[in-house]
Amino acid sequence: MPKKNKTPDLSVVVPVHNEAENIDPLITEIRKALDPVLHYELIYVDDGSTDDTLARLQRIAAGFDSLRILRHENCCGQSTALWTGVAAARAEWIATLDGDGQNDPADILRLRAFLLSPESPSGLILICGHRKNRQDTALKKLSSRIANTIRARLLKDDTPDTGCGLKLFAKDAFLRLPYFDHMHRFLPALILRGGGKVCSVTVNHRPRLRGQSHYGVGNRLWVGITDLLGVMWLQRRVRYPSIMEE
Repeated sequence: MPKKNKTPDLSVVVPVHNEAENIDPLITEIRKALDPVLHYELIYVDDGSTDDTLARLQRIAAGFDSLRILRHENCCGQSTALWTGVAAARAEWIATLDGDGQNDPADILRLRAFLLSPESPSGLILICGHRKNRQDTALKKLSSRIANTIRARLLKDDTPDTGCGLKLFAKDAFLRLPYFDHMHRFLPALILRGGGKVCSVTVNHRPRLRGQSHYGVGNRLWVGITDLLGVMWLQRRVRYPSIMEE
């Protein structure tokens, strides 16, 4: 069977919005890390960019068969872009990373190695990257610390860094989750709610070198309060029946 028709070992999904300057360097890094060891597909979801993001992706795709480009006509947000990419993926397992270059693509292999290792618990559905050494501004780190503390206390999701864009998870389990805007911030709690296992693995984190961040205190901390209450509601409503066949 030709390799291009073979089901990939992994689908890598990268949602982007106005990240033209980061397209070439990040894809170069992804290829350097994954080309020698995996048969994979790379899915970029352009979430209604108004800069040269799409044009740069199209130029690279002309010489890179594993690159797939999906595009939203309008900006729908990171969670929707992520869902679009996962729904279109062909592999059973999905790796995600942010398109700003702050995640290290080489860490995808670290998460996958943990998944395949004897240490991996039975029923593992989601592996989250944990950025122990954050390379962000003081304000951004403070807002994330506050949000993580509140979230962990209320949702008890046992995950120190849900905001890390670098994750590895089972496609089918993700698509069974309740969809809502900003759901990507609550994946550990939603997976646990469904009975799956979640683990965290320490990963590298780098400063943003190109482009501008799309997040601040307003849309990182305060906007998530309503979503947090909604996830708490979902947690309280779940029931696990004991089923016996007579």
